[in-house]
Amino acid sequence: MIRARMTAAAAVVALASIPVSSQWLRYPTPGIPRLADGKPNLSAPVPRGGRRPSRSHRRLGSARRSRHADRRAHPLEVRLQPGVDLPGGSAPFQPWAREVWNARQKELGVGAPSEKCLPHGIPDAMLTRTLPFKLVQTPGVTIILFEEFNNWRQVFTDGRPHPIDPEPAWLGYSVGRWEKDEFVIDSTGFNDKSWLDAGGTPHTEALRTTERFRRHDFGHMDIEFSFDDPKTFTRPWSATVKFILLADTDLLENHCENNKWKPEGR
Repeated sequence: MIRARMTAAAAVVALASIPVSSQWLRYPTPGIPRLADGKPNLSAPVPRGGRRPSRSHRRLGSARRSRHADRRAHPLEVRLQPGVDLPGGSAPFQPWAREVWNARQKELGVGAPSEKCLPHGIPDAMLTRTLPFKLVQTPGVTIILFEEFNNWRQVFTDGRPHPIDPEPAWLGYSVGRWEKDEFVIDSTGFNDKSWLDAGGTPHTEALRTTERFRRHDFGHMDIEFSFDDPKTFTRPWSATVKFILLADTDLLENHCENNKWKPEGR
């Protein structure tokens, strides 16, 4: 698993350790390179499955406080909002989109689809929670498993094109390819209901995303997220996030149960 950090400015907060004991919360990852003291060696060389860097079963974490915080090796975390944490201050919005974004900023992100147990979008699903995700690589498809809501995503690498006139989907339709040592994911066919980040960056069904995965060593990887949606933005734009492997643990069961919430006094 991994913590994520924007290359642009982002707010950093201390992460409190919360004791938890459940499932495979602490289990040594088989085959992981280790230092003399037994700790994972995250700076070891990239493992390779044949010619390309292997990404199979790499567990990653993203950006906010978690009830499983004690399984993370790093004491700091970052709240990621690609639409905000850019050198220019925000994404290059069309006027209507800026109004929507400003309103969501004033509400501090209240009203996000996830409050109703609906999925996070791309890349928000990989950024807004310290609840981690896992990559599982096979020859014809790469699976991204999200701990939050036990959700998942398919990235087809069998040469198929994007579907024609697809039913709009929360996570879109993704195809992947290798460009040297970079794994590139192109996604289209999104609905317009999701947010791109925790700050409420909107988009339309015209959105197209490109993700470039660059693994530098055993435990460190960058993902560059690029967004092209001429109905929402005045130009394409991108943001890069750094990820660190969270070793010796695994995904836990996580269900959305906001139906249990009741107003005080009832």
